[in-house]
Amino acid sequence: MERTRYLIVGAGVSGLAVADWLGDEDYLIVEAEDEIGGYCRTVERDGFVWDYSGHFFHFRQPEIERYLVDRMGAQRVLRVERDSRIWYGDRFIDYPFQRHIHQLPEAEYEECLRALRSLPEGGGGSFKDMLYARYGRGIADRFLVPYNEKLYATNLARLDAEAVGRFFPHVSVKEILKGADPPAGDGYNATFTYPEGGAIQYIHALARDVRPERIALNERVESVDLQDKVAKTSRREIGYEHLISSAALISLLRMCGIRYDPDVFSHNKVLVFNLGFDRKGLEDVHWIYYPQKELSFYRVGFYDNIFGTDRMSLYVEVGLRRDAEVGADERGAMKARVLADLQTCGVVEDQALVASHEVLLDPAYVHITTKSDAEAASKRSLLAAQDVHSIGRYGAWTYCSIEDNIVEARSLAEKLR
Repeated sequence: MERTRYLIVGAGVSGLAVADWLGDEDYLIVEAEDEIGGYCRTVERDGFVWDYSGHFFHFRQPEIERYLVDRMGAQRVLRVERDSRIWYGDRFIDYPFQRHIHQLPEAEYEECLRALRSLPEGGGGSFKDMLYARYGRGIADRFLVPYNEKLYATNLARLDAEAVGRFFPHVSVKEILKGADPPAGDGYNATFTYPEGGAIQYIHALARDVRPERIALNERVESVDLQDKVAKTSRREIGYEHLISSAALISLLRMCGIRYDPDVFSHNKVLVFNLGFDRKGLEDVHWIYYPQKELSFYRVGFYDNIFGTDRMSLYVEVGLRRDAEVGADERGAMKARVLADLQTCGVVEDQALVASHEVLLDPAYVHITTKSDAEAASKRSLLAAQDVHSIGRYGAWTYCSIEDNIVEARSLAEKLR
């Protein structure tokens, strides 16, 4: 039986960041897919460059950004000032909605203002309660509730008030009532960086000093014996001293034979359609939000407006319940509906579709609740006591950035060394 000091499950951002920071230590990465990157992978097809979904990097720690960019060599990294909008009725509203209600038709603007001036006291404990308490029914019912219900594919009353944490673009009532456009640089992702070769370039940067012979692709961990510290994979048995997993927490619990309540650890799926057209469409905008229930997608992004290319290149995201059927027939029907909806809202006019790719993210967004936070912390503590560490966005069952994953992975590597 093969043995390693550090067995790393998953060759995505978190797993590679751990290995990178472990340096010359004895480690082995086991990855179920046929390439590294996890959800942060890139597809090149017929001259189009697409990610598995929109992966745009917003760094709060310049030293981490420099660390990655310096490892990319000649790769050109674009720094982009965000242009994001909301399709509302027959017009675009700048994002975030709550800061730009003065762009609404006058009657609707006044209705939003009246609701803001008579906000209820208190707010309850759910995400939905928070939206109504902070922004009133005018704003919440027009965008915040319908959009987020499409994204999470669930009733927002199930989610914790802080389910999105620092990534929710909160605006004070005073700022809203001022009714002026915000200064440039507003929001956590007002600027973002993006490599010309796609998000996979960040993965290659993380993996630059990770020894290739210590990455086993197409090898899935099937079970973990916590007592004997042995992982059984689709190929072999591997003994370890420490196991570090960036797999979804529920997958790791199944591997370890630990029971959990699936209703506590709920999540959605996101079906992503990458679409390439023969000619350009809308200019400048980087992504658009769609709160309308009659439209299948909640967000559309424009790679061509980031790259400055002359053919429209989109990613289209559809939020689905975790129990939604997504076989070949369902995907085909959804793709047809997406293309029709893109024409309905004017993104596609008479352009011809010349290339496409699709991917299912499952899980995509976890449903963060008071119970899920408590249970995730409890289960991770139980595992850590047995030298199994569950990290990353899905390993921690949380909502965070790719940069957060790198910080967490480095901290764990330093602690273990």
